[in-house]
Amino acid sequence: MKRLLCSIVLAALLVLLTGGEIHSIPDQAVPVAKYRSPRLVNGVPEGWRLMRHSGKPNIDLIREGDAYYIKLKSDPRSGFGIERQVRVDLKEYPYLNWTWRANRLPRGGDVRGSATDDQVLQIYVVLPAVGFPQTINTPILTYIWDNEAPKGLSVRSPKPLLRKIRYLVLRNKTDHLGSWYTEKRNVYEDYKRIFPDVHGGEPLGATHGVRFYINSQNTRSYAEGCIGEMYFSKN
Repeated sequence: MKRLLCSIVLAALLVLLTGGEIHSIPDQAVPVAKYRSPRLVNGVPEGWRLMRHSGKPNIDLIREGDAYYIKLKSDPRSGFGIERQVRVDLKEYPYLNWTWRANRLPRGGDVRGSATDDQVLQIYVVLPAVGFPQTINTPILTYIWDNEAPKGLSVRSPKPLLRKIRYLVLRNKTDHLGSWYTEKRNVYEDYKRIFPDVHGGEPLGATHGVRFYINSQNTRSYAEGCIGEMYFSKN
């Protein structure tokens, strides 16, 4: 009986550390990332587009159970991501659900400074542009796994021409490396709170897309992170 109780406790601890499964998309949802094979098309998952900022992208699809997750690795010269078009009315499907895991953090990464603005994982939700030119007038809400910045911190991009890219720190160096974490964010409410100066915090239509990003070129270090399946839901 004592051994049985120990086994149950250990299993419970394992579930807490791993944060759940990487595949759990319900029927009534809008899928963002859902893979069923390790096939890459031109170096990215099918249906996605490469966004290369610097260096050489390192992208893999890894199988776990009956699903796959994406693994991104960056080096001292690289920063890159992938994106796909996702049209979602945030008033109808306000919740973004996903799992992610950090295996290695960029040394000294901190979103609060340009010279240290590296993160192991960034998840961008791209909203409609609110002016011209679109490149500097597109609101982008970004959930990040930082190093030094405290959880819950909301900041604007440190780059002057990218002030409509705003970050919300969800994870940092206090979280376990190598463990899966499950997130559920009300994107509509987060947007209203973080973009009150842009049309009163109301999006001008459906989302335009979602991006996954990794970078470590500013700190000249290495990073590695994984993102499991992702979807928008009504509740």
